[in-house]
Amino acid sequence: MTTQTKNILVTGATGFLGKNIIKALSTESNINLIAACRDKTKLADYFNGEVREGDLRDSNYLKAMLQDVDMVCHAGTWAAMWNHDKEEQLNFYHPTVNLVRLAIDAGVKRFMLASTVVIADNKHNAIIDDFSATRKTGFWPHVDYIVEIDNYMKANADQGMQMVNMRLGHFIGAGNKLGLVPVLAPRLKTWMVPWLAGGKSRLPLISDTDLGNSFVKACQAENLDNYESFNICGNSFPSTKEVIKYIAEKAGTPTPLFSVPFPVGYAFAWMMEKLFPLMPGKAPFLTRAIVHLAEQWLCDTKYANYKLGFVADKDWQTAMDEALDELKSQDYPWPSMTQTLT
Repeated sequence: MTTQTKNILVTGATGFLGKNIIKALSTESNINLIAACRDKTKLADYFNGEVREGDLRDSNYLKAMLQDVDMVCHAGTWAAMWNHDKEEQLNFYHPTVNLVRLAIDAGVKRFMLASTVVIADNKHNAIIDDFSATRKTGFWPHVDYIVEIDNYMKANADQGMQMVNMRLGHFIGAGNKLGLVPVLAPRLKTWMVPWLAGGKSRLPLISDTDLGNSFVKACQAENLDNYESFNICGNSFPSTKEVIKYIAEKAGTPTPLFSVPFPVGYAFAWMMEKLFPLMPGKAPFLTRAIVHLAEQWLCDTKYANYKLGFVADKDWQTAMDEALDELKSQDYPWPSMTQTLT
């Protein structure tokens, strides 16, 4: 008996996540892979499938893009690590909600959203399960809009399209331009980065190849409910202190000289955001989003293992080495902390 070929569309196909999803799905049989992006010249050389080029903010493009598609892996995004509320609405929230609605109308069977574990309410530092309640930050529009999109998906999970919220950990690996490693590495050189609460919080890191594989598993999984939510993280949760010491040793930068509690970190970050227009550089020295990422996100991943068969394979040190080698070749540039539509 042959397995029916699935038409799987990957949005944001030229971004860090999209490229890794494309790479992982390219090795699978019985899949007709479709790449959606704004600029096809930025696609990886190994991809030779169908390309649907356009802008996710264009409803007419979305309708054409979704023709004859069985599943959508939505990795196309516009993101910033501070403020930018209007830009997030225009470039991320409204296009994504529109995409979900149009995908339902087009008869798409499964929609997978690239989400994040940091939408969870972790105020008690408890272990976060796959369906943990969400909580808006009030200061990071991108994450707050992901919460709203998740709510929209839940509310429309009875419309014939399975909604899958992929709660991803902090990205690590070569090619990632917006994340914990590219943000921290140049800042550690300044001697101004403190430990937050002694660096004891645990981080949910996830490597490039494991990210791609998680979406393969989500595409292949059977017997999913109308709405599903999965924590996608590595097998270990190193402390912030372990991670920063590892980066500092590899990059030859100093480690923090002092520690501050999280409330002080948030207050200092708020001040840096407010002062940013008066200071040089592509982005504030510290933002509340960075502090938020450094909080404890200890996630239970047993449900993703049980329902998807997903188990992370690459250890965080290996992925970190690959990311740091790439940053070293670029002399550890100061990132802008905004990511355009891909």
